[in-house]
Formats: sequence, structure tokens, C-alpha cells
Amino acid sequence: MATRIRPSSKRCVVIGGSGFLGRYLVEQLLDRGYSVSVFDIRQGYELPGVTFHLGDLCDKGALLASLEGASLVFHCASPAPSCDDHALFHRVNIDGTRTVLQACQEAGVQKIVLTSSASVVYEGTDIKNGMEDLPYAKKPIDYYTETKIQQERLVLEACDPEKGFLTVAIRPHGIFGPRDPQLVPILVDAARRGKMKFLIGDGTNLVDFTFVENVVHGHILAAERLRPDSPLCGKAYHITNDEPVRFWDFMSQILVGLGYDAPRYRLPYRLVYVLALLLWLLVLLLRPVMKLRPTFTPMRVALAGTHHYYSCARAKQDMGYQPLVSLKDGVTRTVESYPHLRRVA
Repeated sequence: MATRIRPSSKRCVVIGGSGFLGRYLVEQLLDRGYSVSVFDIRQGYELPGVTFHLGDLCDKGALLASLEGASLVFHCASPAPSCDDHALFHRVNIDGTRTVLQACQEAGVQKIVLTSSASVVYEGTDIKNGMEDLPYAKKPIDYYTETKIQQERLVLEACDPEKGFLTVAIRPHGIFGPRDPQLVPILVDAARRGKMKFLIGDGTNLVDFTFVENVVHGHILAAERLRPDSPLCGKAYHITNDEPVRFWDFMSQILVGLGYDAPRYRLPYRLVYVLALLLWLLVLLLRPVMKLRPTFTPMRVALAGTHHYYSCARAKQDMGYQPLVSLKDGVTRTVESYPHLRRVA
């Protein structure tokens, strides 16, 4: 008969640990003396002492094998928001999360820290210093967000201190940093194709961007402060740099830092939004005949032209959160990490 390994408080599993955020999380956990395993569909790197378990999130058997002896799980697996694959979003964010919860409960895991998203409360209109008690979006900006809302609900509702099963959700916003496969490469690609000449709106809208190491810091603080008697149980927490910045100023800093021109020409927000909406409707109408994937969507226009920044007051109060890296230093480190994307004169 197989003997079950007793869960250790320093033994953890990072689900989605091959991704951008996941890898930083693994590295920081190792630095803090944790024993770390990764469960992912692929292995993106090698680190001494890290065991990789490759498998599908919906395969409970594979998950159970990776969770043996772990007391803590970080669940940060998710398809990229830009992939626009509805079936994949549902399978990973909803079906996969249900399987994760079942496997964790069966394996005797005591704590789950979920990587959620601040966009679960965003409907494409202004949010200024938003608190966690804002209602979930009734009209989410995209299907990714719709499935993240359902995912967060599943995880927080599973919290049961009496049974020793504790959950918490971290809601970062606008994650960026070195090795980021999304924001900087997409921005540079648009600039190279001459698509970054225009800014949408009057350019004054404030947005949160969060350096990846600050997001990781929030995750680890949450894990370490999550106890049966703590206020964290079953709650969501915004984690940002706590330095709202003008959206187009931030984009310009990245572009100029890599040798590209900053956007100069202003386009009225309402006009651009209506055009994006019409294009989106056209794509829907043509979907049975041909598959189009426009980069110009109502969701992206809203993100570029509205205020959306969030309060970290609850995270400061309940877990002592303070950003470790300033926005200025984060931008500098990010720009310096992409020499291959720099504009050649």
C-alpha cells in the first residue's frame, strides 16, 4: 500500500509555472526557501531543484501526481487574453479550475492562491481607484474576462476554513516586465508596421501597470498571510504598482526607450469606439464565410481610452503589501531587457 506524503508548508506547486508570471513566481519562491514543482502543458525552462509535471489541467490524475505532499498551490495558468479562443478560455479557466479544486481537496492541499484579474469588475467605462467591493462586470469586455469572473467565483466560494481549505485571489492589472511575451513585443510590432502614430482620446486617462515582481510579491504575501483566522480567506485583492499613469505616456516611454516615435496624432475616443464596434459586427456577420481577427476591437479601444486604476488599500491593510519596484525602475529594466527589439537606425 502506498504511503501518502505528509504535506509540508514549504512544499508548493505552481500551476502554469512555465508562463511569464509563473516563472518569476517559481524563481522568487526558490529564493525564499520553498520546494517548488511546476504543473504545465509545456516546460519553458530549467531550474535546479524544480520538478516539472507536464499535463492537461483537466486531467485530475496528472494533477494529483504533481500535488503529492504539497500544502500550497498557486494557480496562474490561463490562455493569453489576446488568443480569442472561446473554447480554450472555457476549458482552462472554468473546467480546468474545477479540476484543480477537486484535485487539491483530494490531495490534502491547504491553500490555493489564484491569479485573477482586475478586469473582472471592468465594463469598458471609467474606474478610478476601484475597490474590491465593486460588483463583477455584468457586461464583461471580452470572453476571457467572462471566464475569469467565473473562475474567481469558483475559487473563492470553495474556501472552507473549518475543513482547512483556504483560498484567496490576486487581481493584478497590466503586468509587464522583462521576458513579457505580450505587451512589449506586440507594441513594437505595431510600431514597426506604422500603427502607433495615433493616440485614442485626449491622452489624460490614468491606468495601472504593474511590474511583474510586484505581482509575485503580492502572491507570496497572500500565501504566507492566509490562515483560518485571517481576513484573506475567500477574498480578492488588487495588486498594482499603486502609481496610476497616463496610458499613452506609459506606451510612449516603452516606444521611445526602444528608439521608436511616440504616438502624436489624437483621435476622438467616441468616433474610434464606434468604428471598432462596426468592424466587430462586420467580423461577426462574416464569421460563417471567413475568419477575420482584427487587432482593432472595442475592448482594446476601451482599454486605451478610459480610466482604469485600482486601490491597493485592502492589500496594504490585510497583508502589508507595498510595491518593491517603482514604475520608473520597472520601465527602465523592461526596456533594457529587449535589445533585440530596439529600432536600428
